[in-house]
Amino acid sequence: MQHDYPTPAHGTRVVVSPAKVVLGSGAITELGDYVELYGRKALVVATQQIFDIHGDRVLETLQESGIETAVYTDVRPDPTISNIEDAYELWRMEDCDVIVTLGGGSSIDTGKAVGVLANNSGSIRDFAVDKAGYEGVPNPTPPLIAVNTTAGTGSEATRSIVVTDDEASTKFLIVSQNVVPDVAIEDPELTLSLPQSHTAFTGIDALTHAIEAFVSVKSYSVSDDYARAAIRRIADSFPKAWANGDDVEARTEMMIGQLQAGQAFTNSSVALVHGMARPLGAQLHIPHGLANALILPYVMEFSAMAAPEKYAEIARLFDVASETDADRVAAKKASDAVLELCTDVNLSSYLDEFGEVPDRETYLDIVPKMAQDAVESGSPDNNPRKPTKAEIEDLFVTIYDDALAPDSTRRTSGSS
Repeated sequence: MQHDYPTPAHGTRVVVSPAKVVLGSGAITELGDYVELYGRKALVVATQQIFDIHGDRVLETLQESGIETAVYTDVRPDPTISNIEDAYELWRMEDCDVIVTLGGGSSIDTGKAVGVLANNSGSIRDFAVDKAGYEGVPNPTPPLIAVNTTAGTGSEATRSIVVTDDEASTKFLIVSQNVVPDVAIEDPELTLSLPQSHTAFTGIDALTHAIEAFVSVKSYSVSDDYARAAIRRIADSFPKAWANGDDVEARTEMMIGQLQAGQAFTNSSVALVHGMARPLGAQLHIPHGLANALILPYVMEFSAMAAPEKYAEIARLFDVASETDADRVAAKKASDAVLELCTDVNLSSYLDEFGEVPDRETYLDIVPKMAQDAVESGSPDNNPRKPTKAEIEDLFVTIYDDALAPDSTRRTSGSS
C-alpha cells in the first residue's frame, strides 16, 4: 500500500480547502443561492435521522431557488459500498447535476463517493489508496455542497473518503484533491439538535484530527497553524457544548474548531490513532469518534518521546503546562489533559449503548488482525514514533484492559 502523499515538486505544497465556506447562524438559508450557481437538480444525501430533523428546511430553501431534488436517506453511520452504489444509482436515474450532503462525515463521505463514481470509471473500491494510491481519483466530482450538522469530522474541508467494506469487516480510504467540496455550509444552529452522545463523539474526533495533524511527520507551518487554533478552540468550547447543547456560542466555536481541524489534517495527515481506530471501529461496531477517544490518550503517551516539543505545546494549549516547564516534562502532561477531557464528557460510558465489546479472550483473538489492518492503512507511518506491529498489538491490549473491559478503570468510573 502506498503510504505517503506525493512528494511535492521543488518543495511546494498544495493547501487544500473548500472553495467557499459560509459560516454563521442562518447560513442554511443561503443554500439555494449557492446550489443554483452550479446546476438545476440536486441529489440530497443524508441519514434518515438527520433528514427528519432538517430535511424540510433544506428542501424548502432549494425549492425557493427553483432547484429540483432527488433524496437519498439510507446513509449508514459508517457508509458502506452498497450505500454509495445505491445513492449513485439514484443520481444517475434522476439525472442530477449537483450533490448536496446534509449531515456529518457519513453523509459527506457518501456524497463525495457518489461524485467519484459520477465522473470516473470503475467501482468505488478501485479508488482506495491501497489500489490507486493517493490522488488516485482522476476527475473531479460534480459540484458538491456540504451542509454540516455536526462539529467533528471536518469532512467538508478534506480530500478524504472513508468507506466500510461490510464483507471484509474493514474500512478503506480514498484521498484526492478532486473530492474536496466546492461549498461548505457551516450553520451552528443545525448542531443544536445533536444528541449529547454525538456531541461527544464528534468533538473528540475533531480534537484527534487536530492533534494527529500537529504531530504528524507530514506537518508543516500552514497545517500547524490550523491545528494550534483548533486545539485551543476545542479544548475550551468542547466541554461547554457537551454540557449545554443550547449554548450557541460554544456550538459556533466548535464548528469553527472542527473546520480548522479538518483543514489541518487534510493538509498534513492523520497518524497512529486513526490507523488503530478504523479496525477497532469496524470490528467492535464502535462510532469513529468514540474509537478515537478510547485510543488517543495511550497513543499520545506512547508517542510523546519522539516529538516532545509538539506534545509540550499541546499541553500548553490545554493550559496544563507553563512555558517554564521543560518540553519533556510538559509533553507528559498532554495525554493526561486529553484523558481528563474524555473523562469530563463521560465518553467511555457510551460503550454500553454504542459498541459491541467482546470478552477478553475473543478480543485477543482479533488483535493481530486489527494491528495488521492498522499497519496496512499507512497511517502509523505518519506517527512521530514509528510503532512495530507488536507495539500496536500491545496498545490494543492496554486499551481493552483500561478502557473497553466492563470492569476497566475508565468504564467503572462512568467516564472515558
